[in-house]
This record gives sequence, C-alpha cells and structure tokens, in this order.
Amino acid sequence: MPYVFVSTQIRLECGPTICGDEQSDPELMQYLGATLTKQFGNNFQQYSTTDIPRKVLDKLEGRGYKVISQSGAGQTMIWTLHKPLPLANGPSTEEGSP
Repeated sequence: MPYVFVSTQIRLECGPTICGDEQSDPELMQYLGATLTKQFGNNFQQYSTTDIPRKVLDKLEGRGYKVISQSGAGQTMIWTLHKPLPLANGPSTEEGSP
C-alpha cells in the first residue's frame, strides 16, 4: 500500500496517534506498534499507537515512506505519506549499467 495517513488531536500531541484504518497493511501496523480499536460512536475501526506522531513518522521514513502533505483540520493534525511502488518491469542493476 503506497499511501498512509497519520493523525492526532492537537491537544493530544503526545499520543495516541492514529495510523491506519481496518484495511491497512497488518504487518506495517504491527511494525508501528498499532492496535485495531473502535471508538464509541464510530461504525469503523482504526489502528492507533501510544507513540507520539514524530516517532510514527520516523518509523515510516525508515520503511521508505515520505511525507507529501500535512494539514490541520480543527483540532486534528493530519500527515499523508507515500512510498513509491517498485518498478515491475524496470531495468535491473546489470541492465541499467553501461
């Protein structure tokens, strides 16, 4: 999955950090230390971690994700990250060498 959304409430910038929905990559969510939860009143589940947003962003950068957008909406901070997909038919290192 090439895109990840990370968000937190501004007043809770020390955590928890929301880092995925119920269709997110379970292996990536485990790496982030996130657990699937359902908040009262919501009809969907989301992954959250007790890590602060900076730590989550650092972990995602270590996996090849880059922040491409950041915004604030009301009391919520949102980051969008992207990881380029590997080229399926791109040249191998031997083919691309002179």
